[in-house]
Amino acid sequence: MNASIPQQIARLQAMTVGELRVEWERLYGEPTRSRNRVFLWRRLAWRVQELQFGGLTDVAKRRLGELAEEPFRRARMPNGFSTGVVMAPPRPSSTRRDPRLPSTGSTLVRKYRGDEIRVVVLEDGFEWSGRRFDSLSEVALAVTGSKWNGWLFFGLTKRTRKP
Repeated sequence: MNASIPQQIARLQAMTVGELRVEWERLYGEPTRSRNRVFLWRRLAWRVQELQFGGLTDVAKRRLGELAEEPFRRARMPNGFSTGVVMAPPRPSSTRRDPRLPSTGSTLVRKYRGDEIRVVVLEDGFEWSGRRFDSLSEVALAVTGSKWNGWLFFGLTKRTRKP
């Protein structure tokens, strides 16, 4: 490309997804799986500037690697890209915590038959009446004596009925 950087970027913005994918392969030397036009032209705009002015220095790449809380996860790194920092693999979580749950230490409160039911949210379960439970449904069963959806029982979700 002989045009100035702003002209090259404007040309990229005007391209179709198919044209951007061809340009990606030309500039990166590998095909892309993305079909997101905005993503492609922005990354290609970066690449055009990187080729013209140089990319991040090794020092900057190393510093970014140090600052990252977790390693950048990607199925496949671009050819020739290395931060120079070896990151520890992510720690496997022994339990999968539902992101909808309130934070650890929170208390769920529900009135049931005149009693106030207080359940403490633990990192790996729930505590009610000095006992530990794996799920809210188990707590609801212990409280009521019948099977309940724990989310419904404690009001963390609403029942949706089909008309």
